[in-house]
Amino acid sequence: MADPSPLLPVSNSLEPSYSPAPEGAVSAGCPATHLRRSKKVLIAVFSGLLVVSLILATINNNNGGRHVQYHSQEDEDASLATPKEMAKPETLLPAGYSRGVSAGVSEKANVNLKGAQVKDYPWNNSMLSWQRTAFHFQPEENWMNDPNGPLYYKGWYHFFYQYNPHAAVWGDIVWGHAVSKDLIHWLHLPLAMVADKWYDKNGVWTGSATILPDGKIVMLYTGSTNESVQVQNLAYPADHDDPLLLKWVKYSGNPVLVPPPGIGAKDFRDPTTAWKTSEGKWRIIIGSKINKTGIALVYDTEDFINYELLSGILHGVPKTGMWECVDFYPVSKTGQNGLDTSVNGPQVKHVIKTSLDDDRHDYYALGTYADKVGKWYPDNPEIDVGIGIRYDYGIFYASKTFYDQSKGRRVLWGWIGESDSEVADVKKGWASLQGIPRTVVLDTKTGSNLLQWPVEEVESLRLKSKNFNNIEVKAGSAVPLELDGATQLDIVAEFELDRKAIERTAESNVEFSCSTNGGASHRGALGPFGLLVLADDDLTEYTPVYFFVAKGNNGSLKTFFCTDQSRSSVANDVRKEIYGSYVPVLEGEKLSVRILVDHSIIESFAQGGRTCITSRVYPTRAIYGSARLFLFNNATEAGVTSSLKIWNMNSAFIRPYSNEQQ
Repeated sequence: MADPSPLLPVSNSLEPSYSPAPEGAVSAGCPATHLRRSKKVLIAVFSGLLVVSLILATINNNNGGRHVQYHSQEDEDASLATPKEMAKPETLLPAGYSRGVSAGVSEKANVNLKGAQVKDYPWNNSMLSWQRTAFHFQPEENWMNDPNGPLYYKGWYHFFYQYNPHAAVWGDIVWGHAVSKDLIHWLHLPLAMVADKWYDKNGVWTGSATILPDGKIVMLYTGSTNESVQVQNLAYPADHDDPLLLKWVKYSGNPVLVPPPGIGAKDFRDPTTAWKTSEGKWRIIIGSKINKTGIALVYDTEDFINYELLSGILHGVPKTGMWECVDFYPVSKTGQNGLDTSVNGPQVKHVIKTSLDDDRHDYYALGTYADKVGKWYPDNPEIDVGIGIRYDYGIFYASKTFYDQSKGRRVLWGWIGESDSEVADVKKGWASLQGIPRTVVLDTKTGSNLLQWPVEEVESLRLKSKNFNNIEVKAGSAVPLELDGATQLDIVAEFELDRKAIERTAESNVEFSCSTNGGASHRGALGPFGLLVLADDDLTEYTPVYFFVAKGNNGSLKTFFCTDQSRSSVANDVRKEIYGSYVPVLEGEKLSVRILVDHSIIESFAQGGRTCITSRVYPTRAIYGSARLFLFNNATEAGVTSSLKIWNMNSAFIRPYSNEQQ
């Protein structure tokens, strides 16, 4: 039975500024209804005002506080069971077709292969089966993308995610649901929310959970309406006493928010977890844009039903495009503990993060939050959000954090997409996975970046280990490391360059870039050096994870951390990019890296997590027992000494839930 009082007290409602067309009123290929035309008129009237206001760093809303409430023919509780429709066949579309964009969300197709005349590689079942991971979360089948509403509740970690129950391609998006006791071993539960209302008929999209002081949960999520308008909806557990949160109820007055005047119908999505203001209200932000300026709109609420749009924006950055999957949270300046989202004060910095629709990367920046005016100011405008630091320099998108009150930590989830062909995804029957959850703290040594690190629970999968101490790797050489298997590994490695070689290396003003300087085959005096992961014996296939050190004109050293996929596979229908960025290395620090290898995913963390890179690779030979691991040094001058500890990793238990497991 549904909770009779799931929310805070409800205040009086005001008239909405938009009403939906009845079901079927807008048919494919027909002109929009008068309701949509009236919306466009409103947008035209207000857009000029909003653009000018944005330039002045404020967006004025003459309507002031307002409640947006809809009622449709479907006011009954949402049906949360598995969809009744029969499974739909996968639809393969020609190269160049964009999935998701026409619906108003980021590109869901493999953009790096779009339009290319690439012949499909003859993948066999053995190769495709090997690609499925052993200890990363993924559904049993079909497509998955954004993490949604993660939380810890009554002894269980809950993870919701964007899911297509019908195919291994994007579309028909609903919310999948799984629970875990330790963030590693997972039990699949029935679908949490499906697209069964007019306000989410075209997709139950990304959302966030907020735990209220009395322990109750509210979930705000974006729905794509029957007219493909992006609106914000409210849902809550049918039974707060159920630790598994098996059934969810959609608020009968949904949607609770619609695009305000001046904001496009498809540019208003992904509400954050709410936090308390100094006035005792709840506050959220929602991603949007004005022309090519990405922005975060700010709303206050007392009951999660009635909302006030603040007169300004939390923050905006020109030329960054649409901000989606925004996140906002505090980090401690003094400790390594995580903070509840509502914490503020002089010992706190605030992180704003956005997923850029234009390039599908996640950017963050550190700054100061002004609670009274609802604004955030970057510490360094030159590395503002969207133009500076990324969470991860590989494949990592639509990420979301939550505060884990059971262990006092902030945990980060990130969607790891595929970089093979859609044809291969359909053949193997699944697409995408989630990265190992990461703890997130401020790097108090630099003060200018975050540290991300795999949650400690992943170490429970470690089996036997092997140590390699003070291995000397001469310039231009590779050293094999003898292991019992190399497809499921946890690697911790340190490297030291020959100091004499550093001293005699000439200074240079040549700029280095991981992506444009030829990858691991580009030889410099002080690099590249590191590890060849998922390599075969004759090095036909391998993925280098490496450092490159550049010596500047003033004698200073600048270190880069990179991953090179260009030789990761002999297959021609996979992306083979070179990723990476600068990584801060402080005086007295050794170069260090941790690498998690799990079949087709490689997650790498340099210098304690200051710079991270996630790669998807699809070898055809370096699989199963043929996979190897090498140390390598492709520098022209410097020798390298390395010490490593390597664990073989067990598989996680990820399976359907049964009643006996509660």
